[in-house]
Amino acid sequence: MAKMWAGRFQKETDAVVNDFNSSIMFDSRMFREDIEGSLAHAAMLARQGIISEEDHAQIHEGLQHILASLEAGKADLSPEKYEDIHMAVEQLLTERIGDAGKRLHTARSRNDQVAVDMRMYTRREIGSIRTLTLAFMRVLVRKAKENLHTVMPGYTHLQRAQPITFAHHLMAYCCMLRRDVTRLEDCLARMDECPLGSGALAGTTYPIDRAYTAQALGFAAPMENSLDGVSDRDYCIELCAALSVLMMHLSRLSEEVVAWCSWEFKFVELDDAYATGSSIMPQKKNPDVCELIRGKTGRVYGSLTALLTQMKGLPLAYNKDMQEDKEAVFDAVDTVKMCLRVFAPMFETMTVLPENMKRAAYRGFINATDCADYLTKKGVPFRDAYKAAGTLVARCIELDTTLDALPFEEYKVVSDMFAEDVYQAIDLAACVAGRCSPGGPAPEEVRRQIEMMERFVEHEA
Repeated sequence: MAKMWAGRFQKETDAVVNDFNSSIMFDSRMFREDIEGSLAHAAMLARQGIISEEDHAQIHEGLQHILASLEAGKADLSPEKYEDIHMAVEQLLTERIGDAGKRLHTARSRNDQVAVDMRMYTRREIGSIRTLTLAFMRVLVRKAKENLHTVMPGYTHLQRAQPITFAHHLMAYCCMLRRDVTRLEDCLARMDECPLGSGALAGTTYPIDRAYTAQALGFAAPMENSLDGVSDRDYCIELCAALSVLMMHLSRLSEEVVAWCSWEFKFVELDDAYATGSSIMPQKKNPDVCELIRGKTGRVYGSLTALLTQMKGLPLAYNKDMQEDKEAVFDAVDTVKMCLRVFAPMFETMTVLPENMKRAAYRGFINATDCADYLTKKGVPFRDAYKAAGTLVARCIELDTTLDALPFEEYKVVSDMFAEDVYQAIDLAACVAGRCSPGGPAPEEVRRQIEMMERFVEHEA
């Protein structure tokens, strides 16, 4: 089939070049956006008297028919026939309605056409990812509510450090995901301009109404500069950056779940539906979902790096290099959505094992800081109290015991300031309850964090 742009050329495009140049195999997913943009463009052309109302009516009906065919999977979009989704829609339209279809491309270029398609696609997918992220936040909040009093070790350097609760730990991830949601919204706000009407790079001599098409397509305003309109891909880069941070958060949580599932921790048990076995070791129950999320994080990072590399040396305005933006964005979007869709139900069905968490907390001397604070509150300088608590920990290790089980006489050897009430001070539940500073793990404080997060999710939904 002859190319739409074939007038300048005397020879057919080489078959290998045709395949190399074609983008229909991946940009066909934007058929809805392409047709929506074309419908708005045609309506504007008729409104401005650039095409007749009769042509507009035929174009409108023809585009709606093509949309229905594509949605039903009845249209052939093979690369042997079409170079890209824009040419496919136009050629299908022309085959259906004749000369009226040839007038659709008046006062526009594929450069501004793909720019508006990509923005509409990205806008739609940001909404989907935002919804999935909020759904995962709801799962974390529900799990946190169930575990307000589930004491576990908090870690630094992967060493048991201070007592917290599982609820407190989960709310930390909720805070990360809240930032991810707002990053996506920031990206959405900055890309809320319409490039349609920028033409190939220098606008058009036709009396178009860019404000009309911008409004019809749901944008706040037209883009200010036609060169920027066709060459800007900042929003693609910004989206992939936001998705990379989101994946980093999912990967961190995945790493923790992998550890928690191990017999060395055994803090949680995954539902059988979200774990896999071994081909040779019958006892294995592997957290493959989490491991795949860790691995796929690098894939999303790769999309960001690819986009930054593609754009870094491009002069204005459009360059064919920019065709490579789509696969990077599409893959990043698909990967993040897949990870969120599987992670949320995996976490929802996961069984928490509070006794194992509590046992680990007792064996880690994570109440040593509270022991030091006990002396400090009695007037002992903190550094002296710190040394006394460290001496007691060393004695516990020597005796293979814990601070709460260490005989009282051992405390008195270290400091005369200790009294029998030290055991109440170093009780893990008391240690957690005492950490009621804003943001801390005390149940009442975590309940406040949960309520705040519930308000956020409800407001954003």
